[in-house]
Amino acid sequence: MKNKSVLFWTQAAMIAALYVALTIIFAPFSFGQIQVRIAESLTILPVFTPAAIPGLFAGCLIGNVLGGAIFPDIIFGSFATLIGAFFTYLLRKKNKYLAPLPPIISNTTIIPFVLRYAYGLYLPITFLMLTVCIGEVISCGVLGMILYTALEKHKWLTQQ
Repeated sequence: MKNKSVLFWTQAAMIAALYVALTIIFAPFSFGQIQVRIAESLTILPVFTPAAIPGLFAGCLIGNVLGGAIFPDIIFGSFATLIGAFFTYLLRKKNKYLAPLPPIISNTTIIPFVLRYAYGLYLPITFLMLTVCIGEVISCGVLGMILYTALEKHKWLTQQ
């Protein structure tokens, strides 16, 4: 039982570290009203391991702090990623093409309000939803599915 716990938290920590690294390395694309956060491609990982849920949450939280996000973005942005990761985990046994939808939906629903009310971007919410959605489709839908395809061949590495 202890070995599974160690494996779970080691995977979570590695996923968090990778999310932070990708967020900071690609910082010019990771923040703003038009963003493609490359690290969001990792939101496909709950299909392979439940450890990705806390790992993605912690990684987003730390990445937002280190990236200079303001407090509401740190909190609500991290929760948007947590919600997406949790529902991706719940969909793991369904059609693989559904897996990117939860993070796309949660971020498209939450982040535009953060951009509008926390950062003061007085653009129409629908426009902000569109820009966030496009970025999430690129990162979760396209890059996430590329990652899924690569990991699916080595599923035995991530199973618990």
